[in-house]
Amino acid sequence: MPNPLLTPELLRRLEQFQLLAARRAKSSSRGERRSRARGQSVEFADYRTYVHGDDFRYLDWNLYGRLERLFLKLYEEERELPVRIFLDASESMTFGEPRKFDFARRVAAAIGYVALCGFDRVSIIPFPSLENRRSPDHATRNTQYAPRPADAASQTAELAARGALRSVRGKKSALSFFQNITALTAGGPADLNEALRRGALEARQAGLAVVLSDFLDPAGYESGLNALVGRGFQVDIVQILAPEELSPSTFGDLRLVDSETGAVQEVTFGRYRMKAYVQAVQNYLQRMREFCQKRGINFFTASSNTALEELLLRQLRKAEVWS
Repeated sequence: MPNPLLTPELLRRLEQFQLLAARRAKSSSRGERRSRARGQSVEFADYRTYVHGDDFRYLDWNLYGRLERLFLKLYEEERELPVRIFLDASESMTFGEPRKFDFARRVAAAIGYVALCGFDRVSIIPFPSLENRRSPDHATRNTQYAPRPADAASQTAELAARGALRSVRGKKSALSFFQNITALTAGGPADLNEALRRGALEARQAGLAVVLSDFLDPAGYESGLNALVGRGFQVDIVQILAPEELSPSTFGDLRLVDSETGAVQEVTFGRYRMKAYVQAVQNYLQRMREFCQKRGINFFTASSNTALEELLLRQLRKAEVWS
């Protein structure tokens, strides 16, 4: 079955990459990534003095012949890198042409595929949860979203897909991995900080955290990203915005509706305000960039109409997210 997310040519190119972790993996599961743990791989690490009870198989007899002392050879054990991908599936991600959510799913699929090829463990964490979704035509977040009867089957299927994406390992899982990502939908208000804080607390080991979002949550992003950094994650974020958000082309008297809360705002949007809006967007991006730089977070921004190869094969590779 053809993969609707990534082309065969792009998949072949991604297979050549490996995620780079600035912090070595600490997972207890074996994989293909060098760890600080001392184990029994073929990669020599160090010596230590022999003590009673050590395995004679790891004694260095050549060194004993020169020094007449017993030393044990230590090796680097290879461990998997836990990769957690936080995917913004809120209503605001359905905006744009192409939709921001569709672009974000493709980026998640690509990063996840590189990790699977490296035998790392991947978790896709969409937010908000299905239970916390609200109807976009209500002006308050206090109104529960009641799915239509016709949606029940698709919601059950998406719930199963979300569960299957919580822990995926091995290249052989790639087909079902892509199918489950395709089954995800977007809706309801984002709760970015809460999703990141919960993800940081739930993780058994820190590893690589990738956040794919438009970062337009009114509550901000600071506390959530700080929680990931404080937990010890290496954090990469990709802010995805629609072309119309970066450079609007609509003028005149407008009635704006918040897609997540239903709040309405009437504005007159002329060319002067256009210039001020573009400057405000650039200022916001610069503040995010400075926030991330101070905390060692890799920050990328992309329009939803960006060629996927431009982001994956040029920007991420240049920043040494992978090699």
